Amino acid sequence: MSKILYIIDENDNKDYKYNIDEDTIIYHFSINSSSNVEINMIKDGVTLFYYYSDINYDDNNFNIIVNHLKSNTHSEVINHGVNVKDKRLNFIVDGVVLKDSYKCICNQDNQIINIENGKSTILPNLFIDNYDVDANHGAYIGKFKDEVLFYLMSRGISRNMCYKLLVNGFLISSDSVNIKKIDKFINEINNI
Repeated sequence: MSKILYIIDENDNKDYKYNIDEDTIIYHFSINSSSNVEINMIKDGVTLFYYYSDINYDDNNFNIIVNHLKSNTHSEVINHGVNVKDKRLNFIVDGVVLKDSYKCICNQDNQIINIENGKSTILPNLFIDNYDVDANHGAYIGKFKDEVLFYLMSRGISRNMCYKLLVNGFLISSDSVNIKKIDKFINEINNI
């Protein structure tokens, strides 16, 4: 059984530090906030799933570093942001595997959707000092595809409702999220 944490930030700038010594799932929901997150995987064989979902209205930054300090550790970091206005949303995502940490898995998936003409950046970094590691990262910045919007609108769904449906699916992508714990975040999606 995994330890599960929920974090909701609203109009805030916060720093978080975690020492992971058991399998952990972290759901981090952000409304117009900046965060610095440091995660240290301090026990052999632990797994981390980190889901970051962001609704951005101003200039904000999300920085995360995952340090694989022990062997056989596994991290999956999934960052999804929606930049609503013509502002900046920046993700800096670092995965670090030390020389003495063997058989680690270090994966990142980073995506930012610009609703208008926002200025977004993603810097996915992998700092790997060991050859016996599986490490991957990806980054996408763009808009929802016109074909998807056209398809939904051809079914009688308004453009505004299409965006709400797509944003909801994009930001709350895990089936295991406890919806009751993130009411404020879901209400914010409906206000976009």
